[in-house]
Amino acid sequence: MTMGVFKQKWIGKAYLVLAGFAILGAIIFLAATVAKDLDELESASSDNVQWTISQTEVEFLEFRKQLAVVAQRPEASLQQMRRRFDVFYSRIDTLESASVYLALQTEPDYATALQSVRRFLDELVPLIDSDEVVLRENISEMILKAEAIRPEVRQIANSALDYFATEADRRRQVFATTLLQLAVLVLVLIFVLALAIYYLRRLNLSNIKRRRELQESAERMNTVIETSLDGVIVVDCTGHILAFNAAAESIFGYRTEEVMGKTLGPLIVPDHLQAAHSKGMKRLRSGGERYVVGKGRVELEGKRSNGEVFPVELAVQAANTEAGEIFVAFVRDISASVKAEKELISARDQALAADRLKTDFLATMSHEIRTPLNGLLGNLALIQDTKLSPQQQRYIRNMETSGDLLLRHVTDVLDISRYDVGKLAVREVPVNIGDLVQAIVDNQTGMAASNDTSIEWKWIGKPTEWVLSDPDRLQHILMNLVGNAVKFTHDGQVAVSISAKSLDADTYEVQFAVSDTGQGIDDELKERIFDDFVTGTTAYDRKVGGTGLGLSIARRFATAMGGEITVDSVVGEGSTFRVTLPLKVTDPITADAPKPISQHPQIGLHVLIVEDNEINRAVVRGMLHADGHTATEVHDGAAAVEIAAKKDFDLILMDISMPIMDGRAATRAIRSGAGKRSNVPIVALTANAMAKEQEAFIKDGMNGVLTKPLSRRALKDVLQRISDEIRGNEIVMDENENLNDMREILGDETYEQLKVQFIEEVDELHTWLVDHPNHELNEIAARCHKVAGSAAVFGATDYRAALIDIENAAKADQNDKVATVIMALPAVWNAVKESI
Repeated sequence: MTMGVFKQKWIGKAYLVLAGFAILGAIIFLAATVAKDLDELESASSDNVQWTISQTEVEFLEFRKQLAVVAQRPEASLQQMRRRFDVFYSRIDTLESASVYLALQTEPDYATALQSVRRFLDELVPLIDSDEVVLRENISEMILKAEAIRPEVRQIANSALDYFATEADRRRQVFATTLLQLAVLVLVLIFVLALAIYYLRRLNLSNIKRRRELQESAERMNTVIETSLDGVIVVDCTGHILAFNAAAESIFGYRTEEVMGKTLGPLIVPDHLQAAHSKGMKRLRSGGERYVVGKGRVELEGKRSNGEVFPVELAVQAANTEAGEIFVAFVRDISASVKAEKELISARDQALAADRLKTDFLATMSHEIRTPLNGLLGNLALIQDTKLSPQQQRYIRNMETSGDLLLRHVTDVLDISRYDVGKLAVREVPVNIGDLVQAIVDNQTGMAASNDTSIEWKWIGKPTEWVLSDPDRLQHILMNLVGNAVKFTHDGQVAVSISAKSLDADTYEVQFAVSDTGQGIDDELKERIFDDFVTGTTAYDRKVGGTGLGLSIARRFATAMGGEITVDSVVGEGSTFRVTLPLKVTDPITADAPKPISQHPQIGLHVLIVEDNEINRAVVRGMLHADGHTATEVHDGAAAVEIAAKKDFDLILMDISMPIMDGRAATRAIRSGAGKRSNVPIVALTANAMAKEQEAFIKDGMNGVLTKPLSRRALKDVLQRISDEIRGNEIVMDENENLNDMREILGDETYEQLKVQFIEEVDELHTWLVDHPNHELNEIAARCHKVAGSAAVFGATDYRAALIDIENAAKADQNDKVATVIMALPAVWNAVKESI
């Protein structure tokens, strides 16, 4: 066996040696043959070129001979002479333009002689082409010129022969060198070939080994595929099934032998997707875009053998084989997961619906509670204007305190609702931290004194007084913490400390620590102290009250401001609450001078009260009558629109939630009307305290918002402004105060967005008014009226007045006045633009 293998190897090597000698002999023979042929071809080419050059001189002599014949025999024909001239001319033309002669032109003697001959020919061409009389008259001159140019023709032949002789020697040398190089290259190639044969032999052995390994790998892969939980289906480019594993059998309900060789589409693709599947396969065969192949897993629908359509997760990859491109599909039945996902989505939707229901419930209850509170507190305010005994006054004060407490509880619940639905707005304005904390401490000093407790505050480290923050939210947090510390501490101390650590150039981490020496909080309660409705104790005999919402709201506010609240406490020793907030430092601001109180007494105003609640109407009516005003009452928005179109009012107090037509719709209807009554001031009277809703009221055309329970002071302020407007002292709402109210209601971000929208509206109006002669007057009036409403909202009174002038002039068909006011309008706008 071993001898046989050795003999086979020896024979193989002998064959390789013989083959190598044979190849070498063949290469040598071919090289010699090629060299000989090249030499012969080169000689033939050189001979042909030299013959052409020699023939040029012969053609010249023939032409010269014909000239002599014509000169000696006047009767001789000129045709032969002209033909000889043309032949000679074509030879010279060939020497100038043929590629084989271009190299000759680098020889100075040849080039000079050729140029001389060319000039000779160019001089004779007009004579050759002339008639016979002229030609015969110039024969003698042509002979002289031919004799003069003859040496140049000879020079062309001699120079060309010298050049080609030298060039032939050079080329033979080059060919010899090339053949030598070829021989060396062939030897190198033979050596490389030998190495290649050796390498190929080793590669063949390696391939045999690799093929065996691939077979083993393929067997393992087949085992993996057959045991895979995902269905694996292999098809060719025509869609015929080449492989169908056990998982695919389980998923689709077919046996492998049933589907092999059949078209994939009709078997597993649902009927409503058949057309799309066929189109996709056609696109694949034509090399078009691939939407699924190589794109990862996609969700589609499949069809079982019983016709059931179910969801699948599909991934398709392509591979090139000797038989062409194939596609491997990995299919997973996701019926169970899709069902579970739908159940989860349904549960989520139910939870969201429940959450929305809770939010709607809280908003509704807030409105419904505020409405009777308005009647309660309003009537209490009115009772105070009557003659009361000291005991009755004490009862009234107690009732007011209880009403205010109930109102705070309603506000707390509403704040929780707004935070939980992501509608809790946080604004940033300059705040003096020291002043804010001092005000809180001053507020709690009386309560602390009643508990025999001292209260103080201080900075730790360098003070950082002025920061950008939401003063209302920050005050609510600190007031709650300080109030709790005072409430639960008797015969002790409450200390508030503030520290600031720089985070970057203009941002500090400010920490407020509120410490007390009170009763402390046990560990079990400390874990849930920030949860809703946690009061520490629910016993009936508890010494302090509260809803248990204060800390939960404080935590929500701190989170909304980007910070956190933590607590450390030891039972019997006291507690420390820490509020950490990232705050940006800002420049100090000077306090605005207090707004002077109007020196003019209020005049009697005629006010329209639009309110569906009889008690609330009575409260507002009582407040108005107490201040000397008259009131007209309607109980829904539709009635308000109707009466406002007929009568003049100085002010409309508009409830929002009413039957038949709500307050927002009524406001829009009044504003859309024509005439003076459409500009009557309208102030919302609503129990809805949410900023987003109040923003909508302003957009509807209302001039302000009064929230329920109605404050008599707030109502008086509005009435005073109306009185001053009627006197011509100022507008219905002071510009700066109106803008501040709007910022308070809408928030800085929303206010800035509306301001940008208003400015764009004004710019668009100005652009449109440039072409006012081509616009209808009623259209000009309508456009100006619309923008005037927005101007009133932003306190741009002068600009609003100018727009109203345009509107009134347009309605009165006063074209000249319309044009005049329009020309002045940009100047008015530029004067008020920076102030809004």
